[in-house]
Amino acid sequence: MGALYLTALLVSLGCMLLLDWRFRLFFWRDALSAAVVTVVGLVFFLLWDAAGIVNGIFLRGDAAIATGLVLAPELPVEEPVFLLFLIVCTMVIYTGSARLLARRRDRLGTKAGDA
Repeated sequence: MGALYLTALLVSLGCMLLLDWRFRLFFWRDALSAAVVTVVGLVFFLLWDAAGIVNGIFLRGDAAIATGLVLAPELPVEEPVFLLFLIVCTMVIYTGSARLLARRRDRLGTKAGDA
């Protein structure tokens, strides 16, 4: 049970990547740009976490579903995986929403032009 959270994160990340692959939203649309956004976001959030840990704001806690492995004091191994999931999920939702809104705008623009 100690790896339940990490497993759930990895499965969820895999599902987001499957959606990305199916609709060509983020990595499968432009892999280089997606990699840059992901790495920059991951570094930003890890620095954010480090600042929170140094200031005593973020604490690891003891959860039975976590592995208990830490990369640094108060930084569990699950944290970078969660941040990676957060970034990919956000970008898939953002690019998917932008595509849907553009499609809707095109349809409404076409209908308005017909009248």
